[in-house]
Amino acid sequence: MFQYLKIADLALIERAEVEFGPGFNVITGESGAGKSVLLSALTLLLGGRADKGVIRTGARRCELAGILTVPPALRSAVEQILAAAGIAPEPGSEVQLRRTITESSTRFFLNDTPVTAQLIRKLAALLVDVQTVHEQGALIHRSEQLRLLDRYAGAEALREACAELCRRRRELAEACEAFAAGRPSAVEAEHLELVVQEIERVNPVPGEDEELTARHRLAAHAREVLEVSARAVAWLNDSEESIRDRLAAVYRELQKLSGLDEAGTGELLTACDLLLEGVDELATGVSALGEKVELDEAAFAELESRLSALHTLKRRYGPSLEQVLATADEARRHLEDYRTADARLTEFAARDAELLAELKAKAAELSQRRRQGVGTFLAEARRVLTQLGFGRAELSAEFTPVEPGPAGQEQLELLFSANPGETPRPLRRIASSGELSRLMLALKTVLADADAVPVVIFDEIDRNIGGETANEVGRMLRELGGRHQVLCISHLAQVAARGHEHFRVVKQLESGRMVSRIGALTGAERVGELARMLGGGAAALEHARVLAQEEAES
Repeated sequence: MFQYLKIADLALIERAEVEFGPGFNVITGESGAGKSVLLSALTLLLGGRADKGVIRTGARRCELAGILTVPPALRSAVEQILAAAGIAPEPGSEVQLRRTITESSTRFFLNDTPVTAQLIRKLAALLVDVQTVHEQGALIHRSEQLRLLDRYAGAEALREACAELCRRRRELAEACEAFAAGRPSAVEAEHLELVVQEIERVNPVPGEDEELTARHRLAAHAREVLEVSARAVAWLNDSEESIRDRLAAVYRELQKLSGLDEAGTGELLTACDLLLEGVDELATGVSALGEKVELDEAAFAELESRLSALHTLKRRYGPSLEQVLATADEARRHLEDYRTADARLTEFAARDAELLAELKAKAAELSQRRRQGVGTFLAEARRVLTQLGFGRAELSAEFTPVEPGPAGQEQLELLFSANPGETPRPLRRIASSGELSRLMLALKTVLADADAVPVVIFDEIDRNIGGETANEVGRMLRELGGRHQVLCISHLAQVAARGHEHFRVVKQLESGRMVSRIGALTGAERVGELARMLGGGAAALEHARVLAQEEAES
């Protein structure tokens, strides 16, 4: 519900704070006192359009703030909106709204986080239904009429099933479109075939180019490698006075001393043995290095040819060999798409046909449920309209077939005529705001249990009515207040007396300027306001006491 409203420097209102209560909140005051300003404050806070003219003369900006309590049934939906905007929910399921308006800009805040007007309006659509002279609320729209009928008829699950099937068809269509867009043409397929053939003809192996490059580097310097390795082997082992021969001579000389110092020479002989073994191992390794590059001309030419083929592939499809192999894999996948395109498209079409058949079945079931419920709904609405002074009004429903979609296979248009002989017209074309407001009240009363919007705001609800009809309007607003919070500007004492909470707007001269003040009324103050609305005087005061007493006893 709308818990709290704060206004600063809006039109005639310098400062005002209002704490609304649950149930039926009625707002009264003399013409021109500023009741419409209060309503403007609510609509502006909920994302309504504003211009700099709303700012109070002499002020630099206008500030509005409010707190809404979210009912359990809507908490999940509201939390999803908050989460999508990166906003943490407030404790106690409260939503804090704030708006500042200057001559050059307007800013919205949700739970102290800057947000867009679009987000505020999206949230407000869940929580508040505004019925004003200029904006007759959601029920004038055919889509909303159909949605509420579905709630009334208990057809929401069927409607959701239709929406889900449409979502799956949409995803399938997107997948089919993406497949068709990515499918190669015959010319592209021919090119891909050539790419695969060229790469497969070379048949590269991962890392092969690096290994062959290393071998080629050695082979290209074979003479130098052979000469160096031959000289090194000769120095180590093969030539006269080689390192091995000299070490062997040292070994023999040390043996001559073994008889003189067996322990000392023994360690030296062991060390000499190790040196000899090391020389042999080094000579063997150097010799193997030479053998490694002993390629004949044919083998060297084959190595160069292989490297050239790999370099050509890398230049065309690389630059790395891994990318060449990835290109081949991708080309094969595209070729597979080309070869199986007809079969895949047939699969897409067959699956879509299955989903469409399911959608048509669900939509037909939904249509049946709607037609079963609409008669009861219209009968209830006509009964309420009679109580509201439309005893000879006509209300009917017109279904128009459409292609099966998220909302089923028909549109709904509610048609209304207030007087005999007049052709029933769509709700959005009703010229009289008073008629439309009372019709909205009737529909809201009938749909009260089906409509999840917790706050309903009415303006001009009692325009051009009186007598017993006014009593019925007041009674229904109070009854509606048992299921929703109702905020209503009223001009009739019979309606105002029914309010659970009563607020009065007055205009007065302060410091040479006219300002509007808003306050809650109870007891004698409320009776006095009801008497004023009845025309004033002793008789009006007595009538006001009777109205207040009747309501207190009801």
